[in-house]
This record gives sequence, C-alpha cells and structure tokens, in this order.
Amino acid sequence: MELTGQRAKCLALLLLAVVCVQADFVEPPEPVTSMRSFAESQTRLPCHYQVQAGEKVVQVTWYKELPDGSKDQIITAHFMDGHTEFGRYSGRVRFESGNPTRNSALLIPSTEESDEGSYTCHISTFPNGNFERHITLTVWILPIFSLDPVILVEGQSFRLAASCRAVGRPPPRLSWDTDLPGQSNNRTNEGGSVSSYYSLHPLRSMNGKKLDCLVWHPGLEQPRRIPNNLEVHYPPDANINAGTGNWYVGLEKAELVCSSGGNPKPENITWSRRGGALPDGTSVVGGKLVFGRALRMNDSGVYECVVTNSVGVGKIDYTMTVAGTSKHELVKDNLFLIIIGASAGALVLVLVLVVLLVNRYHRRKNKKLARELSEKTEEIQSFSRQASIRRLNSVSTDPRVPAEDYALLRVDSRLKSSQSLERPSYRGSQSTLGGKWGPPGGVEVDELGRPVVWHDGRESLRGAEMDGEKEERRRRVESYLKSSNMSLAQQDEGVGPREPDLGNVREGDSRHGEDWVPAPLVAEGHEDEEDSSSYQLSEALTNHFYYSNGVLRPRPHSNAILLQPKGPNHLDHGLSSKI
Repeated sequence: MELTGQRAKCLALLLLAVVCVQADFVEPPEPVTSMRSFAESQTRLPCHYQVQAGEKVVQVTWYKELPDGSKDQIITAHFMDGHTEFGRYSGRVRFESGNPTRNSALLIPSTEESDEGSYTCHISTFPNGNFERHITLTVWILPIFSLDPVILVEGQSFRLAASCRAVGRPPPRLSWDTDLPGQSNNRTNEGGSVSSYYSLHPLRSMNGKKLDCLVWHPGLEQPRRIPNNLEVHYPPDANINAGTGNWYVGLEKAELVCSSGGNPKPENITWSRRGGALPDGTSVVGGKLVFGRALRMNDSGVYECVVTNSVGVGKIDYTMTVAGTSKHELVKDNLFLIIIGASAGALVLVLVLVVLLVNRYHRRKNKKLARELSEKTEEIQSFSRQASIRRLNSVSTDPRVPAEDYALLRVDSRLKSSQSLERPSYRGSQSTLGGKWGPPGGVEVDELGRPVVWHDGRESLRGAEMDGEKEERRRRVESYLKSSNMSLAQQDEGVGPREPDLGNVREGDSRHGEDWVPAPLVAEGHEDEEDSSSYQLSEALTNHFYYSNGVLRPRPHSNAILLQPKGPNHLDHGLSSKI
C-alpha cells in the first residue's frame, strides 16, 4: 500500500511538472457538446483523442454528473490493466473500440430515461497530462398513443364520440382530422401523457364518416395518424321494391323485395297481409315475398314488411292491385292510338302548309301578272299616243296648197269648229288627243281630234288699223284660204266642217320689226250676230299665227299640233283620215 501511494504521488508530481500543451480531439471537436437520443435505442457518446509524437494515453475514464454536483464513475480503461465497469452501469455500457486508449467512444445499447444527463470523457496522457470533453445527453421518448371509439345511437344528446391518448417525452400534441361538426377538448397529465376528446350530436348521416386522431412529436418527421370511423346506430328504414309494378292475372314469378338501411344490419324481416293471412302459394325467402304460382285476382291487397334490429323497428306498406289485362297491352293500344292521332295531325298540318304555300304562290303570281298588265297597258297607251301624234303630225300632199298656207288652213278650220263657243278658258281632259283617239266625254275637240283653245283678247285687237302694204298681204292670204276651202270641199264630198269665207282683215300693230299679227277679220255684208264669230276667228289668228317674209306662220305653243306638208296628195290624205 505504501508503494502504491508513493507511485501515485510520483505520478502526480510528474504530471504537475509536465508543461501543458493544447489537446487535439478528433471528436467531439468542441469542449462541450449536446446530444439527443431516444429511449430504448442505442446511444453513442463520442470521445477520440489524437496523440502527438512522443505522447501516450495512459488511462481513459467516463463520468456522469449527479444532480448534487458530484460525479459517478461509469467505466475506466488502463493501457495495461484493461477496462472496468462500475456500479449500476455494469453490463449496460461499453467502449465502442477494443483499444479504448485510441478510440474512447462510449456506447449505451438500450438507452433509458434515467440515462439523460451530463457525461465527461477524461483522458490521461504522458507526459502532457489530462484532457476532458463534456457531453450533455437528452433522452426523448417517442409517443405511445391509442384511440377509444364510442358507439352512438341516433337521437342521443351531445356526447363523447371518441378519445385519443398519447405518452412521450417531450409531451406530444394531439389533434383531429374530420369533417363532422363537433368539439374537441385536450388535457395534459403527469408523466408526459396527453389526452384529447371529441364530442358531437349523433345523426344517422354521420355513420361511417372519418374521425381520425393525429399525434405530433419532435421525434417524428410527420404526425402519426390513428384512423377511425364514427359509428352511429339507428333503426331500419324499410323499403319495398316491386319491380315494374305491372300486376295482372296470370303473371308468373311475381315477388316483393323488402330492404332496409338500418345500423346495425336488421336481424329479422317479416311479411304480413292486412286483414288476413298471406295468400296460399306464397313464401318468404330472406327479405322477399315470392308467389310460387300465377297471380290471381284475389291476390290484390295491402302487404306489410316489418324490419327489426337492436335499435328499433321499421315498417312499410305496399298496395298490390292485380288487373285483368297487362299494362303493356294497354300501353300498346294507347300508343297505337297516339301514333294514329299524331299522324293525322301531321297530315292536316302538311295540308295546311300546302294550301298556304299554294295561296301565297298564286298571290305572288297574280301580283306579278297585275304588274305586267299595268306595264303593258301603260306601254300600249304610250304607243297609242305616239302613233296618234305621228298621224296628226303627218304633212299634206296637196300640191295646190303651200306648206305655210296649209298650216293657216288647219288653224282656220280649227277656229271654225269653235266659233260658236265663247268661253275664255280651256276645256276637256288632260289628254292632247281628241276624236276617236281621245277619252270619251267632256273634251271639246276640232275635226282633227285636237282640244279647242280659248283666249280673250278682243279689246286688244279691236280698233287697230292696217297700212296699205299689210292690206295687200291680207288679201293674198284670203285668196289662199278661199282656194283651199273650195279644194277641200270638192275632195271631202260634203263631209266634215266647211271653212267660212274670210272677210276684210284689219292689220294690227307690227311686232319685232318685220313680223306682224293680223287684226280681227270682219266679213263685209254680214249681220250683227256674225260679228262675234268673226271676232273670235280674228282673235285666234292673232294669238296663234304671225306673218314673216310674206308667209303666215303658226306661233309656238305647248298644245299646238302642226302639220308639215310634203306634197299635195299628203294634205288630202291626212285630212280625209282625220275626218
């Protein structure tokens, strides 16, 4: 013992005498390091010292600091004596390497919650002394969770539907993933356990809906989901399926099917007939009422299906009416009648459309024909007017009468036919043609078919005096007129109006130098009642003719129709045609 104590003292003196140098740790590089591990998993505490040239690791020791500040020796390794485990850590810890003086990392194969704390790796070297690394270990416990569902019944009050619990370190967090309307309530208990409760008002529509619990923890990359579907019990709602419902006498294999959607599944289904027992030849197979024979008329009645489960009872009635004829046959007959009626209606509609189209076609055709007839009528009238005008404008062929004298003859004849009329205005219609070419009635025309022109100018022509030269010219014109009248009377053989003999003519005032206008002519030896006719003749000659270069010429007028003679025979031909 004394020797051992002296060795210890000498070793301590040597360590004190050695000059301290900076330690070189491969891991952990920092003097103080924090680590995290999970319970029931292996934990590795790193400690690796890199020796220098001429330096040797003598001993490695791991310590754990206790809450009171003291240190608890865990394991020691000497370069000559090997390694030693101490106390309650014996069998629970070991060095990672078979040569602890080179790699001094410590392994805890199954970490416990009590292993959490601060650890120290102490390295003793020669001749450089001691070096340490401090590591703080945190032990997490992954959550342990569970979900307890609750079976609800429709009609119950607001109550708990499911509860979720979890235990972990640090304490986990719980939540619910659902679309159900409800309320959650979370609680935290001692020891790191938490609980969450979800409550709602149960309805049958909520049956089978999702109500999952989610567990959140720092040691989990994503939350853990606990799947759950809400279960709500409710009484069955019975329903009868009668197929087509076409019941008639002689129908084979008729059946009624009773179904239900209650929860839990119905346990019993019964059939009955109101007012009596089921007809003979029927049987109940599961939820079906099967008629093992052809239907009869007396199978009609009210059938009732009763469905029962652990929650309640559901009932439904069905009235079966057996007809003597199949509905399909009735439907076929009705359909045939409908088709016939529809065909007749379509035919009538087509006929109406045809009549309307034909009527429209004929109306358009009549309008077109009326328009063409109107155009043709206007065209014929236009051609008639033009032909009449051309005939009236045809010139005389009588060689005995010069052109200028014949024009005077036509005017004189025209004035003769109108000398008995004393109206100072125009008469007749809008047409410029008379006689047999003009419109009937109301139009006064001369022998050539032209409208009679009236004009008042008596006082302007009376009292005018003629000079000697103009008196000679008047006599020459009078001789021409007399000879023309005699010739026309012989050719016409007494047909048509005769030209009266012109009396003495007084000349009026001259106009425009050479031209002159004949004054009213008064026949010598006539009585007073003829003075008016002579005056009108003279007035017409004055208004419609003028004398130029020794020739009596007609004045331009909008209603005048002049005949240009081309020969003696032409005059006779034109006059005879008009007469």
